Amino acid sequence: MEQEQRVGKEWFVIVNPVAGGGHGLTDYPQIAKLLRDHNVEHTSVFTEHKFHATELAVEAVRRGFRRIIVVGGDGTLNEVVNGLFIQSEVEPNDILLAVIAVGTGNDWVRSFGTPLHYSEAIHAICEEHSFLQDVAKVTYTESKFRQTRYMANVAGVGFDAYVISIFNHWKAKGYNGRWLYLLSIVRAFFAYKSSGMRIELDGEEIYNNLLFSIALGICKYNGGGIQQLPHAVANDGLIDLTLIKPVHWWHIVFRVKRLFNGGIYSIGHVKHAQGSHVRILSVPPAMLECDGERMGETPIDIEVVPHAIRVVVTKEFLAEHK
Repeated sequence: MEQEQRVGKEWFVIVNPVAGGGHGLTDYPQIAKLLRDHNVEHTSVFTEHKFHATELAVEAVRRGFRRIIVVGGDGTLNEVVNGLFIQSEVEPNDILLAVIAVGTGNDWVRSFGTPLHYSEAIHAICEEHSFLQDVAKVTYTESKFRQTRYMANVAGVGFDAYVISIFNHWKAKGYNGRWLYLLSIVRAFFAYKSSGMRIELDGEEIYNNLLFSIALGICKYNGGGIQQLPHAVANDGLIDLTLIKPVHWWHIVFRVKRLFNGGIYSIGHVKHAQGSHVRILSVPPAMLECDGERMGETPIDIEVVPHAIRVVVTKEFLAEHK
């Protein structure tokens, strides 16, 4: 019992050493020192391969940990969130989840105002102000089999997923830097072809025509600060959709600022919708990415799971969203 109580108060730190082009590894000594300086009891484990963070999250909960810190980016957070839904010890929202962002995009933390400065992020962790956010249950097709994962931030179908496939290909070759995602967008734009897509929202067809891309999410940001879903609220029980019809390059070039300042819906080829269950069909099959990771392809079903995980936020964020 004494061991269980000790572990229950201790943070389990899951570190992705390759996040942010290796910042997970090079910056962790500094992060560990800050955790000690703030008297944060913790046990640290490094991921060793893809989806290892999911396994570590399951093991942490089984060992009695009820506080988990992710040192990584959006992809590492996604893996940990999926671990919370795989484990069967407690409800996923019984775990307090925090992020120290060392990734490339760090889009999830933007929605919650989580500081990027390590010391400030750890200060917020010490205060333990928490917020119950929704997640989305994503069912898709991979190698002709139906698969299911959970998403904490944003998914993309079509062009967005194609960009991620190029981005991850270049990352695997050793390229890094914030310019890499922008370069991936440019290269993908001139190679990608729109697909015929049918979109059903809460059982009703809302679109059936050629579509360039779809963003679906719980939070606002993806792609390193792009606001594809500026109206998204992380605890409203709804999935936000941004539908982008086929566009020419000049439709975007002269409106780039609107992608970052929340004005995306003022672009004529872009439409907004909300609902609790989305089904996407396409010909030919369209690719899917979730939280910056390529998954599978259509047909895709996305269903909101309200107030599913408990995350650490700043007191300022909590005051604004009560």
